[in-house]
Amino acid sequence: MNGAESLVHTLLNAGVDTVFANPGTSEMHFVAALDRIPGIRCVLCLHENVVTGAADAYWRMTGKPAATLLHCAPGLANGLANLHNAMRGRAGMINIVGDQATYHRPLDAVLTGDVEGWARPVSGFVRRAATAARVGADAAAAIEAARTCPGQVATLILPADTAWDDGGIPGVAALPLPPTGANSQAVETAAKILRASKQTGEPTMLLIGGAALHEAPLWVAHAITQATGAKMLGPVSPARIARGRNRVPLMRIPYPIDMALDSLKGIKNLILVGTTAPVAFFAYPGKPGYLYPEDCNVHVLARPDEDAPAALAALAQALGIQQNARPRTDDRKSNVVATGTITPEKLAQSLAALMPEDAIIIDEAISFGRGFFPYTFNAPNHDWLQLTGGAIGAGLPMATGAAIGAPERRVIALQADGSAMYTVQALWTQARENLNVTNIIFANRKYAILLHELANVGANPGPTALNMLNLSNPDLEWVKLAEGMGVAAAQATNMEQLNELLAGSLNRTGPFVIELLI
Repeated sequence: MNGAESLVHTLLNAGVDTVFANPGTSEMHFVAALDRIPGIRCVLCLHENVVTGAADAYWRMTGKPAATLLHCAPGLANGLANLHNAMRGRAGMINIVGDQATYHRPLDAVLTGDVEGWARPVSGFVRRAATAARVGADAAAAIEAARTCPGQVATLILPADTAWDDGGIPGVAALPLPPTGANSQAVETAAKILRASKQTGEPTMLLIGGAALHEAPLWVAHAITQATGAKMLGPVSPARIARGRNRVPLMRIPYPIDMALDSLKGIKNLILVGTTAPVAFFAYPGKPGYLYPEDCNVHVLARPDEDAPAALAALAQALGIQQNARPRTDDRKSNVVATGTITPEKLAQSLAALMPEDAIIIDEAISFGRGFFPYTFNAPNHDWLQLTGGAIGAGLPMATGAAIGAPERRVIALQADGSAMYTVQALWTQARENLNVTNIIFANRKYAILLHELANVGANPGPTALNMLNLSNPDLEWVKLAEGMGVAAAQATNMEQLNELLAGSLNRTGPFVIELLI
């Protein structure tokens, strides 16, 4: 057995059965081993940032890591933006980065680079295999790191000779440890604050993140707020939220700085549940960095690496709240689609009316999508995945990875056109894998969010600045781009056309692109 074969066996032994790949010469023995040893699904992507973004969403939907296959330092570098998003969203994945043979690396061949240096900022674990005999054990350690609660990026560097040399020994990854349980002192402190705020009316808020955004813990958090009068919000960009007409209608902190500050205005106690203290996306002249008031006290009920659902359950028990008692919800689904000119609110209305039960929504709509949330509370039950790290170009890869992780569910990607061009290659993988993804491209033909940011930071743009934010001249032709990658596509210029195309796409097999001119 060579080192590459021991790596494949180690992955299979740990239940890692999916590899998103963009291989090169240094990885050919690993590619050959994947061919000889059955059991791993290999998904070819035409850019490494598609590879890493797909692995991120695969983790979000399955709770288990996929492997990525990247070629040397430049291949890793191509995937760094979506590795940044994965790291910020606390996704687990195992990057397998091929590299020069150990004895060839000192010669400084042209593809030689600082793999460790580029991997460390986005990885919780980095290791370079030294010999074929160590590959299996190193891979097992990487798997253990990726599965460490709440999830982290693990990078294993595989020199070519450690893959082709004989002497490979499969490793055995330990089962993942459960997250740290509820901290009794933190629970009692939160209970004391909530009791006091109920008596005094002092504004208190729960900020909910991580695993606490799943359906069951959200109901517990809702019961706590109903019993105590506290408010509840989610972070600006959570990795996954359970939403829909039979679920808690949780709002998020808005992205725009003034709206974000207003959402926490007057709060005297902020209790963090599975997330960190909220800060502004950027610094703005004359605006604070933290989003909560200066006189607000911040308390931690559960850190991101702790069991936030268990902490909420313990808090409810401490307050004497029935955890299983759910308020009567509005089961009525609005079947009325919107008509006329296209607006964010109308699109959300039609989306809520037409989406199937248990859909997965990928949101990289950026500026156009800010009005979607309140208008989709009464949609069929669904999961909503967002851009977690601010590095655009995640939406189409995430739709690809989510569809592979949850093939029985329909994926709907709400995608800004400028961001989509970063990773347009994902459409090819959707076609190759025949994935059930509806991609709605919001074609405003400009970087609209940056036009807003010009005003936010106090810049005074002229024609040169505005031209750099304009995506016309020439216009992007999304129907042609999609069809060139094997994905059926059509254009919509009003809500009636969108409704027809969206409904049709949801009843077909395979991917579809709707170019929505806005």
